[in-house]
Amino acid sequence: MRKALLLLLFFIVPLWSNAQIGDHRNDLSIGLNAGLSMANVGFVPKVTQTMLPGYTAGLSLRYVCEKYFSTICSVFAELNYTQMGWREDIRDLNSAPVFNKTTGSYEKYDHILNYIQLPALAHLAWGNETKGFNFFIEAGPQFGYFITDKVNATFTKDNANIDDRANKTIAQVDMAVENKFDYGIAAGIGVEYSVRGLGHFLLSGRYYYGLANIYGASKSDYFAKSNHNAIQVRLSYLIDLTKTKH
Repeated sequence: MRKALLLLLFFIVPLWSNAQIGDHRNDLSIGLNAGLSMANVGFVPKVTQTMLPGYTAGLSLRYVCEKYFSTICSVFAELNYTQMGWREDIRDLNSAPVFNKTTGSYEKYDHILNYIQLPALAHLAWGNETKGFNFFIEAGPQFGYFITDKVNATFTKDNANIDDRANKTIAQVDMAVENKFDYGIAAGIGVEYSVRGLGHFLLSGRYYYGLANIYGASKSDYFAKSNHNAIQVRLSYLIDLTKTKH
């Protein structure tokens, strides 16, 4: 928790401290966002994976505080429901899928982890404020809380075909999430199209790197690391609640 608070201060305080240097803004917008999430988990020892597809959707809020020369400075926050987790890539030494004779099918394993996530990002844009396009970058801390999960698998830990696997790590197959609170760093880029009187349409790509582990990481635990990674693409729509005349 202490690291998470330091992350928040590191990204947000500089934005506040620079306020009033440029042209003041007091623009507040709210809206909705939805998109695609591609996730995995950084396990040590390694678990071979591909990216697990999922979705993300929620509420968006933006507060524009100033325009410094050509840079539009704002704080961008979201409250999202997001699917995280991992999809295992189970293969033999010849890179062929592993067949399970007990179940009569190839071994597949997806573990979907559902989170409530709160990114709080410094948002810097260049271009048109009220009409037309602008380009933006964003970065800041992200916090999450695990709520539910779902496993889609064609085998269990007891009947897994360990002998034919190139990667024999299976401790994670029946492990429940131990650490519900997640935090890390998010960063992204995007474009915005504004229509006067209608609102703002944003298309963005974002990368998230988790700094917390979903499982215990002490010397007595199996995994030394088990952090989230995700690439997300989302479309957001914002409407203005307050607008500075400029």
